[in-house]
Amino acid sequence: MTVTAIPSWTASGVLPPINPASPASIDRSPYEVSLTDLILHFNTSTERQSILTGLLDFRQELHGIGLNQGFQWLDGSFLEHVEATESRAPRDIDVVTFFHMPAGQTQASLLLPNRSLFTPLETKSRFHVDAYFVQLDAGAPEPLVAQSTYWYSMWSHRRSGHWKGYLKIDLSPTDDQTARANLVSPQVQGGQP
Repeated sequence: MTVTAIPSWTASGVLPPINPASPASIDRSPYEVSLTDLILHFNTSTERQSILTGLLDFRQELHGIGLNQGFQWLDGSFLEHVEATESRAPRDIDVVTFFHMPAGQTQASLLLPNRSLFTPLETKSRFHVDAYFVQLDAGAPEPLVAQSTYWYSMWSHRRSGHWKGYLKIDLSPTDDQTARANLVSPQVQGGQP
């Protein structure tokens, strides 16, 4: 995994969709970042800290049922500077988990005993995570391409049509303990997260 630094918000309060200094480069959204960098960058208020805690708790439960391989795309008002643009705190974080099915599991055996982890209304209520899932090893590539295209098109623009960027983190639990240790009192870093 090659991680990059989280770019600063644009004047519109969103992450840039591309690197403006090199617009044709592969340095573009979704920016692959470490979970610890996400925590350090966005832990700037009690509301944001609560959402980050929920994200870490959500990931812990996913790891507990064997979802350890894949990645997550992160988006929503949490990645925007809504405090400045909309005079409010973010309410949740949007997450699409792209995962490999654990060995010996099927969709039914994973879903049935863990239904609350796969229901967006419940994950939003419990974890402040608006959660969606895409299985990476489901068979034919066409559904994977269709779902990836759907999420990319949903998340690369605001409802107003304004381009924006989003982030990608590894699903592996490798960085979770360090990230949680860095989730301390919210601090403003350089005037903005």
